Parts: sequence; C-alpha cells; structure tokens
Amino acid sequence: MSDELPSVTVIIPARPDEPDVKAVTAARQLDYPTTKREIILARGQQPSVQRNLALRAATGALVYFLDDDSLALPGNLRRAVEYFRDPQVQMVGGPNLCPPEAPALEQVFALVLSSWLAFGPSRARYAKVGSLRETSEKELILCNLIARREALLKHGGFNEALYPNEENALMDEIQRTGGKLLYDPELFVYRRPRRTLRAFAKMLRTYGRGRAEQFRATPTIGSALNFVPPLFLLYLLTVPIVLSLAFTTRSQHLPELWCFPLACYTVAVVVQGGALLPRAGALRALSALPFIVLTHVLYGLGFWIGLFTRMKPPGERANVTVKLETVAWS
Repeated sequence: MSDELPSVTVIIPARPDEPDVKAVTAARQLDYPTTKREIILARGQQPSVQRNLALRAATGALVYFLDDDSLALPGNLRRAVEYFRDPQVQMVGGPNLCPPEAPALEQVFALVLSSWLAFGPSRARYAKVGSLRETSEKELILCNLIARREALLKHGGFNEALYPNEENALMDEIQRTGGKLLYDPELFVYRRPRRTLRAFAKMLRTYGRGRAEQFRATPTIGSALNFVPPLFLLYLLTVPIVLSLAFTTRSQHLPELWCFPLACYTVAVVVQGGALLPRAGALRALSALPFIVLTHVLYGLGFWIGLFTRMKPPGERANVTVKLETVAWS
C-alpha cells in the first residue's frame, strides 16, 4: 500500500423501518478525506444478505462494518488503515464498549460479557484486553471490523446461511489461507448492550445457536471450547436425577462424586466475582454473578438448538428484500 490513503466504504445494516440510524451519525464524523470515503446503509431483515449486497456495491478498497448502533470514534479509520500497509493483514478490529452513561443494568450486562468465566477469550470483544496483536475470530466482532474488500469477495463474502457468526466462519477461512487478523484494543466503538433481561437472554441463546450452526457448516478445532456450556447444561440436568437415584439406593458416595464439578464451578464463579471487584465495585460485581451462570445455561441451550436447526441454503435467501442507500457524509 502506498503512502496515499486507501478508499473506504462504511457498511451499516439496518431495519427497513429504522428512522434514526445512530451509526450513520457517528460515521459522518469519521476523520477521513471526503474523496476517499462512502457510507452504504443496507436496509433489510437479514444482516448477512444485507452486508453481502453492500459489499458487492462498495467502491472502497477497504470496508468498515458497523452495526446500526455502533458509535465509531472519529479517529478509527486513520488508525486502522495504517495496519493495512502490511499486505498480509486482511482484517482489523477491536472491542465494542458499553457507554459510561448507560443504565446500571446494561453496565452489569457489559461486565458479564467482558468477564473471563462467561466468555473466555471472546471477552476481548467487549473490553480493552492487552495490546495490538495478531488474533483469531475469537476476539473480533462484526460490529467494529475493517477488512480488505477484495479478500472478502475472493472468499465469497459472508455465508448467508449463518446469522450470527457469519463473520467468524469467514475469518477462519481467511486465516487458513494465510491472511492476518489484527486486534487493537484502542480501535473501539461505543455500543449499548441489550436493554432488558429478556433481550439479553435472547442474545445469549442466539450466540449459542449461531456457534453451533457455524460448527456444522465449517467445523474447526477453535470451536472446541464452545462445547463446554452445552455439556455443562447437560451435566446440570443430570444432577437431580443422580441425587434422586442416590436417595433411592441409599448411596453415600455417589452424590459427593457427582456434585464435585458443581462445587468447583461455584468456586470459579465466586473467584470471578472477586476478580471483577477492582473495576466494578462490590454491588455491580455481585450483581454480575447470577448473569454469568445464566450466560452458560442459555448459551448452552442455544448451542443444543443450533445443532438441530434447519440451516437455510444461500439460494433461499435470494428473495430477501434489501434496499441500499448511499448516505451523504454531511
């Protein structure tokens, strides 16, 4: 890449009837030459299809994917394009952070998402973790992701049978063919977590379902860790059965042996709560603990559902209505 800045297309999927797309307002404030930038708003009801159509219509050498509620910082583009001077770098991303002014419940949700016990290495999607580094799909998220347009098209764009997790499968493929993925904790956007407990619970189930469907479509070793929550849920369901059996047979050791993993898990949850104290305070850290447990249960449930869902092939998405709008920067 020469010293001249590359052209960039910002792609934002939104609902058909969404009147005020906050990401557009923030994208207009990005510090970048007017002649080198465009914003495409893709309206529809199937984000992976929306992104693919916008990707094919884009004119930028790079594409910056934002969700409709992602508030990008003005300096994000100039910061990110420097990394693409390395021709091996194909994608660059960073976390989406909960705004400081968000309500208390959303702050707790954000704390859960950024905790190690709840999300493992993927917590880097919701918190500034470490420093600039080469990474994998575990740490990047599509609501704040910049990529080479040519590389995405070369790999066929996003798998439209997957939503969510369409970006994860594509990242795996790009990395498998030698492309670099970079994580920069300072390349962040502000984005509020779900507003209600019901919406948060639905999101967790959806994440689990999406990961299971991704594994079915493109199985990789990297997905092995995601089998822990569904197996843990299966274990939880056996606990009352085993305890009832032990009571019936008057077994003394069976309950102790079978409940030992549960005891270890309880200790892990308490330790995680202690680790959250310095950055969250006692009240918020304690409030996060039941939601961490809920995360494992609902993600595990969603994963089991995703193992048996009917995945629609891309051809069935052909009739999805998408409207592309090129938005003026000012």
